[in-house]
Amino acid sequence: MRTPKVFVIGLALAGVAGLAGCGTAMAAEHSPAWVAASPSASSSHSASPSPSSTRRATHAPAHTSSPSSSPSSSPSSSPSPSHSTPASRPAHRAHHGGPADSLMKTGQKGVALTFDDGPDPAQTPKLLDLLKKRHVKATFCLVGQNVAAHPALVRRIAAEGHTLCNHTWRHSLTLGKRKPAAIRADLQRTNDAIRAAVPGAEIKYMRAPGGNFTPAFVAAATDLGMTSIYWQVDPRDWDHPAGESDGAHRAKVIRSVKKHVSRGAIVLSHDYAQPDTIAAYETLIPWLQRRYKLIALP
Repeated sequence: MRTPKVFVIGLALAGVAGLAGCGTAMAAEHSPAWVAASPSASSSHSASPSPSSTRRATHAPAHTSSPSSSPSSSPSSSPSPSHSTPASRPAHRAHHGGPADSLMKTGQKGVALTFDDGPDPAQTPKLLDLLKKRHVKATFCLVGQNVAAHPALVRRIAAEGHTLCNHTWRHSLTLGKRKPAAIRADLQRTNDAIRAAVPGAEIKYMRAPGGNFTPAFVAAATDLGMTSIYWQVDPRDWDHPAGESDGAHRAKVIRSVKKHVSRGAIVLSHDYAQPDTIAAYETLIPWLQRRYKLIALP
């Protein structure tokens, strides 16, 4: 019996919707609202300069990696068989396995909390206050435009012992498809902005927006001395549908992290325009500390 075309199309769309990204539901060429005139019309962020007013996401971000380099399900779940570590892979590579062989786990027992898309002048200070109170070090994946707009926050992140990560200049979800020279120039521009704020800063990591790693993207990062990091746990803190209360959203984030975290996990979250994320971590950090060692990526 022939399969109706509508059914096939529905399955294809369902597969696309299930892909999670580095999650701010940004447009492909998103510029954060407080450093640009306005985002693309397809972005879920409003043109308001207040990050806290733009946090509700109604669409999953576009995931532009090729099928061969993208997970087939949300990173919050266990990695798909296509990302499992081959038995022949050297032990020191066993924690890789993300798109384009990016890093999925810390390679040790400690759990790494990572926060993307900042610095955000409203939310990043609150997160830093919480981390300092709980004596936790984390990893901050910084967008170059935001770094240039808020260098003092980058200095505080570094001064308080957190790890710095390059998250590209303007969070382009399609950067990995550009020519190698363009990718490298974008990453170098972001590193230069970070080091303008923090001279001599170590920038050991790079995370592709949306998790859209390509071999060319990873190679450019490697050439600049950076390890490409993916994640094992994605609580989809960026996905705050209309009609979902703040309390329900926080509960969802907390529930997801508790369910999926394990030793050595890299956890993806966001400080950009996500006040409910910081509120969720007020509960999550004590819970995690009773069970795991929380580390910044070394």
